[in-house]
Amino acid sequence: MDREKRFFDDLARLADGAWTSASALRDEFEAHVRDRLEAVLERMDLVRRDEFEAVRAMAARAREENEALAERIAALEKAAQDKQAGGDP
Repeated sequence: MDREKRFFDDLARLADGAWTSASALRDEFEAHVRDRLEAVLERMDLVRRDEFEAVRAMAARAREENEALAERIAALEKAAQDKQAGGDP
């Protein structure tokens, strides 16, 4: 009986060691794949999501400012035309 108990204890330790090794191997594999993927993406000259969102927000603000300036210029041109038309007798 004692021999069977030792056998199952050894078997349990072996299974636990195999599980731990497999888990460590999986973590190492994932880290390696992540590193390789990052290297490939870096060579492709892609931008990160947060950088893209920041540039998109800047472009939206610039577009709004451009539209506001275009409206201001149109109003100033109209005022200049009205002043010119009213000043000629």
